[in-house]
Amino acid sequence: MTPTNGRPPAGDAAGGGQAGAGGGTVEGRPTTADSRADGQPGNESGAGPGPARRDTVAAVVRQWRAVHPGLDTGPMEVIGRINRCAALLQQAEDAPLRRAGLSRPEFDLLGALRRTGHELTPGDLARETFSSGAAVTKRLKHLTERGLVERRGDTRDRRVAHLRLTDTGRDLVDGILPEQLSYETAVLSVLAPEGQGDLAALLADLLSGLEGRMGPVRA
Repeated sequence: MTPTNGRPPAGDAAGGGQAGAGGGTVEGRPTTADSRADGQPGNESGAGPGPARRDTVAAVVRQWRAVHPGLDTGPMEVIGRINRCAALLQQAEDAPLRRAGLSRPEFDLLGALRRTGHELTPGDLARETFSSGAAVTKRLKHLTERGLVERRGDTRDRRVAHLRLTDTGRDLVDGILPEQLSYETAVLSVLAPEGQGDLAALLADLLSGLEGRMGPVRA
């Protein structure tokens, strides 16, 4: 789906209206007035002074504050927006990949083989792409059938396969990557460059902390 003015479509996505912690679903737009649960003016999320926020999650937070005014809804404002952004991006993202007949997880596998520059086993690919072994096996079957990946059996252990890109696969990755990065640049153009840097740093801190506590999540 090609972005308009550098923005992904604003339509709803699966799980997109969920604001974390059972945050409730709204139809992709605010549904209550710009006021706090106590009737006093405030920002859109009701989280203290600051500019009004008019995104979907702000409406969800206001609704929860009206139901449970004593609860700290601050975490919803972070987790809910991360989830909502992820849902919208999953709905609208990767137009260049779709034109090539690839899903994002499949491209991640091809990218891992390209950027590491050497053969990888299915287990290596699972670790590189934070995926389950079963998911990697299914994706590799499709990529092998398309002639993008080839496998070589291990001379010492027939149970082990070594995978590498074919020439076609390498050319496909090298052709798509610049277009995909240009597309992602357009999607992020709603933020100023310095804002993108700040967001990247904050997300890096969050991801590092979560991985340190929970380990990588495998899809």
